[in-house]
Amino acid sequence: MSALDLIVIGGGPGGYVAAIRAAQLGMKVLVVDAFRGKRNGGLALGGTCLNVGCIPSKALLDSSHHFHRLLHGFGEHGIQADNARIDPKRMIARKDGIVAQLNAGIAQLFKAHRIETLHGRAKLHGDRRVRIALHDGGQTELSAPHVILAAGSVPVELPFAPFDGELILDNAGILDLEEVPRRLGVIGAGVIGLEMGSVWRRLGAEVVILEALPELLPALDRDMARLAEREFRKQGLDIRLGCRVEAVEKEASGLCIRYQHGDRKETLECDRLLVAVGRKPASAGLLGEDSGVRVDARGFVEVDAHCFTGVDGVWAIGDLVRGPMLAHKASEEGIAVAERIAGLPGHVELDQIPWVIYTDPEIAWVGLTEKQAAERGIPTRSGSFPFAASGRALAIGETAGAVKLIAHEKTDRLLGMQIIGPQASELIHEAVLTMAFHGSSEDLARICHAHPTLAEAIHEAALAVDRRAIHKAR
Repeated sequence: MSALDLIVIGGGPGGYVAAIRAAQLGMKVLVVDAFRGKRNGGLALGGTCLNVGCIPSKALLDSSHHFHRLLHGFGEHGIQADNARIDPKRMIARKDGIVAQLNAGIAQLFKAHRIETLHGRAKLHGDRRVRIALHDGGQTELSAPHVILAAGSVPVELPFAPFDGELILDNAGILDLEEVPRRLGVIGAGVIGLEMGSVWRRLGAEVVILEALPELLPALDRDMARLAEREFRKQGLDIRLGCRVEAVEKEASGLCIRYQHGDRKETLECDRLLVAVGRKPASAGLLGEDSGVRVDARGFVEVDAHCFTGVDGVWAIGDLVRGPMLAHKASEEGIAVAERIAGLPGHVELDQIPWVIYTDPEIAWVGLTEKQAAERGIPTRSGSFPFAASGRALAIGETAGAVKLIAHEKTDRLLGMQIIGPQASELIHEAVLTMAFHGSSEDLARICHAHPTLAEAIHEAALAVDRRAIHKAR
């Protein structure tokens, strides 16, 4: 192997993107990745996001959405479908095929950019020496002027409910069920819990979600969170808030979950359990004692605003470091670090990173909520608009939800946006772009939006900030 300019530890959305950008900038790059592919246990670039996260979950969400609409939504369009049924094995096979196609796509990009790979587990030592325990049983040690740590994160495991891959599942196991469970228990009403709960509810499972917090979706303003909660409950998701799970017991008939709900001790019986209580940095075993890289009490690698660890030539990105655990955040940090290594400017504005939950309706947000702005002493005003008043939403039969804008009371600068509704994941980027260019709610209000479109709801919400929405009564 010829002399390297950069070693990237981790082939997920942070690591592989950093490697490609560095190669574009003329660097000789090696990526070390430990992820084992599902089909043959070999190298499967893309990390958790591609293999057992973002992409496969969206494939299942799409399949389940089609099936649910076939059963419950097509009748009003005059479309009849009798005796419809779902084949979970074929659905899973489709998901696996999409993952394999994208795995191959990244491998092809690496080949085109002459990026080398090793399949194994890496540990960083002093002087940027990287020792690699190869999955084929061998070992090697390499070094380079620069190292990017991009090992990602792993699911948090509850001590009384260890993952077994059959009854108690993590985000990976829940993607491979080949039959619809009678009752699915979910611990955690975050992104994974809500998305995967939605998949199996649409396919016919009874889904009970136990959440320790007293309110759903604390990242949103309460009016928007209540709107989302109402829609989920209408779909049949049994969401129980303020529940602290204390034990999970295996029984002949399945699982018994014991939890505290207020001052009551309660139990829940289910045949499968998804534990989705969060993720933690995959920093365990990543750093030798002589590496010089610091890790905080929660396992996050300590970095500055530019992802520099303070150790000469060593950087860390993505789920390993502060900020949201999101694939697109990791990718942007990977690009920024590669460019800084090359002597170019590179930076990621964490306050302008969009969040998305791909439920139905979708939920997306960026920037500050009214509550967060108030806590910072920022005066605000807001405007909202319901999709029920959108002609396009009515035409496609997806009227649940609303758009809400938060602007600075004095300067009108856009501070944040929350969207619950159809295509929220796409629409949120109007806010991201406006915020990136320091725009205002008035800017969005003055921009002509095509009719009829879902984006008109953003236009109307921007008008509503100044109490002049056209299609909403004052």
